Amino acid sequence: MLENIRLSFQGLWSHKLRSFLTMLGIIIGIASIIAIVSTIKGTSEQIKQNLIGAGNNVVDVKLYSGDMEYDTEYGNTGAKTPIISDGQKDEIRELPHVQGASFYYSRNYADSIYYKNTGLQGGQVLGVDLDYLDTCGYMVQAGRNFVEKDYTDYRKVVLLDENSASSLFGDESPLGQTIEIKGEPFVVVGILIQRDTYEPVINSIDEYYQYNQTESGKVLLPSAVWPIVYKYDEPQNAVVQADSTEAMSTVGQKTADVLNEGMDTSASMKYKNRDVMEQVRSLQKLSESTNTQLLWIASISLLVGGIGVMNIMLVSVTERTSEIGLKKAIGARKNRILIQFLTEAAVLTSIGGILGVFFGVALSKIVSRVSQAPSAISIPASIAAVLFSMAIGLIFGLLPSVKAANLNPIDALRRD
Repeated sequence: MLENIRLSFQGLWSHKLRSFLTMLGIIIGIASIIAIVSTIKGTSEQIKQNLIGAGNNVVDVKLYSGDMEYDTEYGNTGAKTPIISDGQKDEIRELPHVQGASFYYSRNYADSIYYKNTGLQGGQVLGVDLDYLDTCGYMVQAGRNFVEKDYTDYRKVVLLDENSASSLFGDESPLGQTIEIKGEPFVVVGILIQRDTYEPVINSIDEYYQYNQTESGKVLLPSAVWPIVYKYDEPQNAVVQADSTEAMSTVGQKTADVLNEGMDTSASMKYKNRDVMEQVRSLQKLSESTNTQLLWIASISLLVGGIGVMNIMLVSVTERTSEIGLKKAIGARKNRILIQFLTEAAVLTSIGGILGVFFGVALSKIVSRVSQAPSAISIPASIAAVLFSMAIGLIFGLLPSVKAANLNPIDALRRD
């Protein structure tokens, strides 16, 4: 086999221009496929990051009334709202692939929050436990976090994120200042920032509405003091951190299943997870279905390249008829001749495939820079492309190889 490969390289080198022109169809086809696959992979990764961000794989599991998120303040279906038990919380924390879990109360539209004469409009108020910041990827930028004493002593303290702090206080430091929530005084003890921030890549107005999420601000208070300003026995939501992006859907669904245990099945209320990964897969599938058509078009050049390989191998068999006759006359068997020509065809297309991969990588980078489209090189796709080009050589080189193997040695030696 090594001898056949050496002879193949020797034959290709002796006809450099002809060999390169023969490989050109393979090079163009493989380069096109690598560029398209890189664009598909890059777009898929960008969709995933735009929806999930470079965050910490957090899944929100919220209470729904029918198809709408349950409104704690205004929602009244007549059914008894569920209360999450300590046993359910422990069960959720012990689920496979769960790294952390937190349970919180919420008001999605914050009104009646004031600092002096300045009000916070459209923000979110959350009554959180001690695990909320770690689970959701927040850290304290200034001041302090909640402590156990805030819960046991029912201290009226709050944490603000950067948006709510800016809206209420402007350039003034919020720490130690008192704000009012529903007429109750709360002392600001800390300012929060997101530990891992990610800005979506926006290339069109449709992507802006799809990915960009603006927020007026968050105000966090200990869950123990939630009933001071809001209602008693309100339902909680859950936020769960998965150990990987791929596990988010499973973790979210299992958390919802635990929370729905024992609930009245006839009631319209039910816990559901916002399956971001399902949305990611839908958008990725839509993107890939469009690019798959381009893959089929690029594959046509591989077919043309394969026909070119068959043609040049037939020419090679004709040129080397006397050589083939001589080998058969001194005892070379059919399979020896067959393998030699198949090896030559496979080496020819493999070199074309390798060059095509390099050109494809370069092409994907150029297209990405010119069109601002993301690209990501797929190593498995590159390896598969080279193997596929080798297979093309074996398939389209089979007919010329069989022809060479079946030559009559006497007739072959008569040709000059």
